[in-house]
Amino acid sequence: MTTGVALIVLTAALFHAVWNALVKGAEDRVIMLGLIALGHIPAGLLLVFMFPLPNPSVWPWLVASVVVHWGYFWLLNVAYRLGDLSLIYPVARGLAPVLVALIAQVWLGEVLPPLAWAGVILVSIGILVLARDAFTGALPAAGLIAALAVGVSVSAYSLIDGIGVRLSGSAAAYIGWLFSAKILIVLYVFPTRMDRFRAIPAKQLWIGFAGGLVSGAAYALVLYAKTLAPLGLVSALRETSVIFAALIGVIWFREGPRGRRILASVIVSAGIVVIGATA
Repeated sequence: MTTGVALIVLTAALFHAVWNALVKGAEDRVIMLGLIALGHIPAGLLLVFMFPLPNPSVWPWLVASVVVHWGYFWLLNVAYRLGDLSLIYPVARGLAPVLVALIAQVWLGEVLPPLAWAGVILVSIGILVLARDAFTGALPAAGLIAALAVGVSVSAYSLIDGIGVRLSGSAAAYIGWLFSAKILIVLYVFPTRMDRFRAIPAKQLWIGFAGGLVSGAAYALVLYAKTLAPLGLVSALRETSVIFAALIGVIWFREGPRGRRILASVIVSAGIVVIGATA
């Protein structure tokens, strides 16, 4: 992985943390997730009109991605009903890097050198340091299972989109159709929940939509990076968003425990340095 690609993915991770900070504390997470999906659509439609259709071989992957993303949103909502964001999020995201790297190695033949594996594992360990309490009783068993299921869904769409964007012949076209398909999530969320939608203050609606725009930018950068670097390394660097979110929590929201968040940040930073050394 080149330094340029690493910077692209780390920028995407920062964007991902920012939109999570924007929607932190939403009173109605279903509506907020619908607004996040809505924020993907304008850029998606623009790209659809600007670029030709992707290769026909990519359509099954696009359909699979939309289905898995649907499941991801559903599982995320369930998980957040069962446990706190600070516990669910690190468990869900910490599982993905190792899973993606393992499956990409077995399925796609993307064999990472030992040093790269060390970096991926360090990133996952650092993330899971934040989630220690989730494994010591602070999170009910159902919540832990839901968080792990979210992690599996993250790994699944990471692999599906990694393959799909490479087959597409045009990353922009793939991104355009994937983002435009989020209209299905919007149509699922809003028509039967308009009373709840109208009850949300206008400021929160705009925050949710803005979060969707930032979320779209973050994932578009990740998909582009997947055309240039191994999926396991991209996934590991992308999940550093958890550390960015933790640092935002410490600095912006004055959350704790500060010591554990700083320790996790140091471990993840070490993983990033190790991954960078494999470039």
